[in-house]
Amino acid sequence: QVKLDESGGGLVQAGGSLRLSCRVSGRISIVAMGWYRQAPEKQRELVASIGVGHRINYADSVKGRFTISQNNAYNTVYLQMDSLKPEDTAVYYCHTRDFNTREYWGQGTQVTVSS
Repeated sequence: QVKLDESGGGLVQAGGSLRLSCRVSGRISIVAMGWYRQAPEKQRELVASIGVGHRINYADSVKGRFTISQNNAYNTVYLQMDSLKPEDTAVYYCHTRDFNTREYWGQGTQVTVSS
């Protein structure tokens, strides 16, 4: 059974920083990992992803402020969030995709940025 364990959300003032972590366990051949977010009454959107060959993508809204990375075992993904803005407030979900294109999601962690 594949499991995604997220941590690191919380409440921070605008301009502050948070670091999210997500560890993937279970039998899975990971080809991509990333973070999505969903704000109230909005659709879930990609924040950042990292794939095979260290291919990285960021949403335009977070470029230059957020940094995605992985550990050496490629089973943990991190999201360093700096210069946070109130519009970054959302539930952040860890996501991974395996070699057979199956997708798995974490339970979500709340990030709240106060102005």
